[in-house]
Amino acid sequence: MKAKFNIMNVAAIAIFVLTCSNALGSDSILQKRFNFENDLLLVQYDCKTDVDDLHTIAAFATLMANKQFKDIDFHAVAGTYGIQDGLYVPPNELMQLAFGNNWTDAHNNIEGAVAKVKPMVIDVLKKNGDIWIAEAGQSDFSAALVKAVLNELPQINSKEQIHIVQHSDWNEKVTSPEALEYVKKNTHYQKIPDGNAVGNGSPGFRDPNFTQWSDFIENKHLREVWQLAIDLGNKYNGKEGRYNNEAITNGGLDFSDLSESCEILGLSNIVDTGHFFKLFGNQ
Repeated sequence: MKAKFNIMNVAAIAIFVLTCSNALGSDSILQKRFNFENDLLLVQYDCKTDVDDLHTIAAFATLMANKQFKDIDFHAVAGTYGIQDGLYVPPNELMQLAFGNNWTDAHNNIEGAVAKVKPMVIDVLKKNGDIWIAEAGQSDFSAALVKAVLNELPQINSKEQIHIVQHSDWNEKVTSPEALEYVKKNTHYQKIPDGNAVGNGSPGFRDPNFTQWSDFIENKHLREVWQLAIDLGNKYNGKEGRYNNEAITNGGLDFSDLSESCEILGLSNIVDTGHFFKLFGNQ
């Protein structure tokens, strides 16, 4: 019995070490999901009508500021919504502050946005890289983008080279049915557990009681990004019929849509909001 007990202890320690390694994004885990040298990460935000995307933008900017992710090829797209009702949450000021000119506005001109992003995608695919889409919203824009790409590159295997990660049942329900069917048929479409909950296999990044973000964010620029995200969130949350995000009403944070990026980058073992800030806040 004693020997069995020791073996179990060793196994438990090994699992703990592996979990910590995964949460910190070790190279071996990341390379299985995203090739830093060849791949492109598209982070797409619907911004309609929940303000949680604003917090997600700040959280993703925080990830990208970390030295282990500084060389990632990424591009952000705002206004990638589907058929849901309600008013848009304007993120342009925040997108500019967080990403400089490395973002595209699909809200004002979806055709123009597809035309702008398509060459980035085609360039990566022609070099045998993969496209990873963190779907922080609906898949209508993704469907339009993939169609445009396949019209120009019909020879590629899009189910192997274009990956879409979605975490929300609601996002799927308010994606136009034809767009959802198209991306599921023509891409490597992955549905992960909902990022609003803790302990389900995805990080849980919705916390109505977490208000101490400024205790962790030391970088001046990131502090400005987070403050603007929170200010805009408070300005638009529940206003003029927009969705009232109770976590944000309570003064907390909701960047649940970061769960897709965490899945792509091998960070799915981050537990919750506090764990995220402990890992990536002080930089």
